[in-house]
Amino acid sequence: MTIRVKLYTAIVVSVAGLALTAGVGIWSLTRVADRFDAVQKAADSRALALQLKFDVTDFNGWQTAYGYDDGRSRPVYLAAIARYHRTFARARAALRRPDEQAGLRRLGAAVAAFEQLDRRAWVALRAGRKDEVKRLLLGPEIAIFQRAAAAAEELARAEEAFAQREERRFRDARDDALRFLVAAAVVAALLVAILLVTALDLARLAERRLAQPLGEAGAGDEAGPAT
Repeated sequence: MTIRVKLYTAIVVSVAGLALTAGVGIWSLTRVADRFDAVQKAADSRALALQLKFDVTDFNGWQTAYGYDDGRSRPVYLAAIARYHRTFARARAALRRPDEQAGLRRLGAAVAAFEQLDRRAWVALRAGRKDEVKRLLLGPEIAIFQRAAAAAEELARAEEAFAQREERRFRDARDDALRFLVAAAVVAALLVAILLVTALDLARLAERRLAQPLGEAGAGDEAGPAT
C-alpha cells in the first residue's frame, strides 16, 4: 500500500468516525426530545382530567349549598358549572384517543342530565317548594353526580396510567441514547487510534527515506537488468 493510499484511508476513517458520532448524537437527541414532548403532552392531559374531576365535585357542592341557603349560592354554582364547561371544551380538543373521547362522552352525558335536573330544582326553589328541592338534590341529583364523578375518576386514572407509560418511555429513550453515545464514542476512539497508528507508520516511513543516502536511493535505478 502506498503512502498516498494509507493517508487517504486514514482520512476517510477519521471522517467516518466523526460522522458516526455526530449522527448518533443527533438521532439520540431527536428521540429524547420527541419522548420529552410526549411526556409534557401526557402531563397536560393528566392535569386536564384532574381539573375536570375537581370541577365536577365543585359545582355539585355549590348546588347543594344553594339548595340550603335559599339560592344565595346560586351565582357561585353557575360560575362553577361554567368553569367546568370551559375545562371540558379544552379536554375535548386535547384528548383525542378513542378511550379519552369515550370517557368524555360519558362525563358530558352525566353532566347534561345533572344540569337538566338542576333547572327543575331551581324552578321549584323559586316557587318556594323547598321540600321538592331537597328531594331532587339529595335523591336523583346525587345519583347523577355519582355517575359524573365516576366518569371523571375513570378518565383521571386513564390519564395517570398513560402519563406514567410516557415517563417510562422517556427514561428508556434517555438510557438508550446514553448507551448509543457511549458506543459511538468507543468506535470513534478506535478509528482515531487507527488514524494515529497510520500517521506514526507514515512518519517512520518518511524518516527512513529521509535518512537513506541519495546514492542508495538511486542505486536500484542505475543498475541495469541482469543478463
